Amino acid sequence: MSDLAYERKEVILRVADLSLAINGRKVLRDINFEVKDIVRPGCTQGQVLALLGPSGIGKTQLLRMLAGLQRPSTGTVTVTDKAIPVHPGMIGMVTQSYTLFGWRTVLGNLMTAARQAGLPTREAREKSLDLLRQFHLEPCRHLYPAQLSGGQRQRVAIAQQVLSGGHYLLMDEPFSGLDMLEEENVCKLIVGVSCADDLNTIIVVTHDVRAAATVADTILMLGQVRSADGKLLPGATICEKYDLIERNLAWHEQITTRPEFYDLMRELRAKFVSLAGP
Repeated sequence: MSDLAYERKEVILRVADLSLAINGRKVLRDINFEVKDIVRPGCTQGQVLALLGPSGIGKTQLLRMLAGLQRPSTGTVTVTDKAIPVHPGMIGMVTQSYTLFGWRTVLGNLMTAARQAGLPTREAREKSLDLLRQFHLEPCRHLYPAQLSGGQRQRVAIAQQVLSGGHYLLMDEPFSGLDMLEEENVCKLIVGVSCADDLNTIIVVTHDVRAAATVADTILMLGQVRSADGKLLPGATICEKYDLIERNLAWHEQITTRPEFYDLMRELRAKFVSLAGP
């Protein structure tokens, strides 16, 4: 049990009976989960949920449905305590390609996002400069995307989505292709963004077990399961939920040095392998 006080309040994101079939092939089935607003006395605490699963299992398709970019075959995705159906543009999404305007500087990219969100030019510039400082990108303000490292481009892409407004952010394989130091910095950034507001909710889709456990308060394992007679059922589903708060593995600095963290790593990796398809 967690040694930190907290409460889970209203549901702010709900996925109900979601499934997806492409050209008659079932990719995802019976996806059900919800994210509740987490409140901790004396501090601002957002939510970070990691969707973990092997490559090719359907994680990116699930992310696109959560963002309203792909219509599910069945089921619904709703956000806020008013259960508003999700639609394109409602939820920010950072893809692996880090889509940026190549002809604009870093500052220009952020100001464009802020202006598209409806901010007047002066406020757009102020907020953009503030995020550059928060994301340690101020020295890069006049550089173009092609002049940035992969980690820097990713930070600009995240800042873009923060400026676009809303409390929800989806991240597709944010640790892919990063070196050890960049991965550590991205983990810190994800936690920092989530804790900027109590309602901020980040969903990270990844196959990186260690990074997922480092940043998340909840991990959902996505994979294929077998029927009672041993046959592999079509379509991936959520097979396991790991509540890292109750395991006292959330919100602690230097969490990766704890012996129980490595116990979790072994557990996750064993489950990860067992759920991978043929």
